[in-house]
Amino acid sequence: MTPTAQTCIDAFKDLQDEICRGLEELDGEGKFEEDKWTRPGGGGGRSRVIAGDLIEKGGVNFSAVHGTLSEAAGKALKTGAGDFLATGVSIVLHPRSPMVPIIHMNVRYFEMEGGVWWFGGGIDLTPHYVMPPLATDFHEQLKATCAAHSCADYEKFKATADDYFYIKHRKETRGIGGIFYDRLTEPNFEAILNYSLAVGRTFVPAYTAQVERTRDLGFDESHQAWQRLRRGRYVEFNLVWDRGTKFGLETDGRTESILMSMPPQADWEYNHRVEVGSPEADTLQWLRKGVDWV
Repeated sequence: MTPTAQTCIDAFKDLQDEICRGLEELDGEGKFEEDKWTRPGGGGGRSRVIAGDLIEKGGVNFSAVHGTLSEAAGKALKTGAGDFLATGVSIVLHPRSPMVPIIHMNVRYFEMEGGVWWFGGGIDLTPHYVMPPLATDFHEQLKATCAAHSCADYEKFKATADDYFYIKHRKETRGIGGIFYDRLTEPNFEAILNYSLAVGRTFVPAYTAQVERTRDLGFDESHQAWQRLRRGRYVEFNLVWDRGTKFGLETDGRTESILMSMPPQADWEYNHRVEVGSPEADTLQWLRKGVDWV
């Protein structure tokens, strides 16, 4: 294992601990349960799950896996076959209330034999009901994090998130986007690691701001029915389009940890139509690329 890989592993473990403490405080009731696992091909991780008052199902995963990429996985990553190491922290939270948004975060480091390495990651928000002032607040926090690091470009990373978190077969974005970066190598290892950790440390305060303004809003069964339909869209993206899911499965990763992002319940209704002028219809009109939130 290279010194840079060990540095990332140690930093990401600390980040997982920090985020879990913050989320337990935010939830107020739930406590994380940890499941340590090993990968037959090399490495392992710590999967932590929570089910509490605010969070119906949530996970904060750390992993550090290594081994040899198959030809298929190497082709998908455009690296070719060979020995690799991948480590990172990934998070998905599904709240109980349909008024509180789903949130996802991932920061990761990848290296291969021969000196190839890069960082990737980002945060994105998937409200069941889009509230523009909250979307603006979320993007302002991400923009501020990017502005503090020379290797980050909010406008570029936002556009990348719009393109990545896009459900092509539905012709809609998964949510209001956020930031997403991949294969980042400039200017140097230390600068990008520091930025990736800053992204991770933006997660709890950014989500706290969303929760504080939505967790006490009332809802009824019609809102919960819509929540389950939107969760169905989330499942579709993760299983059909998400590169991380594909990479994990193709490299014999731990299935339970890879599919942690799935909601506890989701619905699919044939040819569902929303009522014109409804809050649901209003949300759908925001699910498009290129919205200038800030």
